[in-house]
Amino acid sequence: MKAAFGYGMAFLCLGALTIPTGSRAGETPAKTPSAGDTSATPPAAGDRQLEVVRDLARHPAPPVAKLPRSAYLMTYFKDETHSLYFAISRDGYSFTDVNDGRPVLSGRAIADQKGVRDPHIVRGRDEAFYMSMTDLHIFAQREGLRTTEWERPDKDFGWGNNRNLLFMKSRDLIHWTLAKVDVSRLFPAFAKAGNAWAPETIWDPAKQRMMVYFTTRYGNGPNFMVYSYADPAFTTLTTVPKKILDYPRPDVNVIDADITKVGGKYRMFYVAHEKPGNIRQAVSDRLTGPYAYDPQKVDPEKVAAEAPTLWKRYDTDTYVLMYDVFGAKPNNMGFAETKDFRTFTDIGRFNDPGSRMKATNFASPKHGAVMPITDAEAARLETYFSGRGPAR
Repeated sequence: MKAAFGYGMAFLCLGALTIPTGSRAGETPAKTPSAGDTSATPPAAGDRQLEVVRDLARHPAPPVAKLPRSAYLMTYFKDETHSLYFAISRDGYSFTDVNDGRPVLSGRAIADQKGVRDPHIVRGRDEAFYMSMTDLHIFAQREGLRTTEWERPDKDFGWGNNRNLLFMKSRDLIHWTLAKVDVSRLFPAFAKAGNAWAPETIWDPAKQRMMVYFTTRYGNGPNFMVYSYADPAFTTLTTVPKKILDYPRPDVNVIDADITKVGGKYRMFYVAHEKPGNIRQAVSDRLTGPYAYDPQKVDPEKVAAEAPTLWKRYDTDTYVLMYDVFGAKPNNMGFAETKDFRTFTDIGRFNDPGSRMKATNFASPKHGAVMPITDAEAARLETYFSGRGPAR
């Protein structure tokens, strides 16, 4: 990555974290976190984390077998730890955390703000895995990680202000490269950007590139959503971000886009902070829009929800809309099913009475995403985190 723009690459080894390389120009690398920093409930001795490496050359991709993608991988984070978690399902209803409810990667180990949020994962056309996250810790002052409430003054840059998007790439779901992408330093037009939240990645067949879309704002203004294109190594953005949705009220905060191609249409689910409700959808023939505005609320929740993400049940024409019900106490994931994208049937929250959706060994997941994987890929993660599989 280009040091002139202040990018950083980082890596860690099992059992001991190493000092990040390529810190921003003029900055002293942060003190290396100890193994006990990985979560609010520190991992036991020898507990594994994903490996962050300089590059993937030493970690060739496993053979791509023509097997059905009959399992599901869910990424999520928790407010308690600001770290990354993985959970797996074989049936799309019952999810089990691969590390028994402990983080698979510590936010303190990889993020400038010592916390990560909003993890999203997708498989690329090259069969590699692309994961993106927000570099942000909203409780950092309380936990003694910084002396101020936010990274920059609230009056100028707003609640939860941050600088970095985090980009990660893997061939095997175990070894990952890491890049910190500071949009405000990359693009002069966004020099005073107040945030870079909730990045997601999708393949653009027209450009033959991976497109990244995320939430931002100018200073302390209203949030809106933009898109840009990543380089093949997934270490930076190469085009000036452009607005992806023209919401009819520019004073409304619009966040958390999730785009899925369904048939010949691109369906965007997102959050608009105005009545009625939060989660809406918009539709376009083109990935980059224009998207047709629909004012209807689509989630069935009576309390606040955000972070919608769409995934398809195997061998069916049913899609699942998953969202973070942050208005529930404690927070939870909610689910609705649809076949026609007009009717969304509430199928409950994780572990609620009468719900088929189960979280077997974890609670209070936030802002997740679900991706199809093969049973062999699921088994690889389970074996690795059980300690039975090789570290490298």
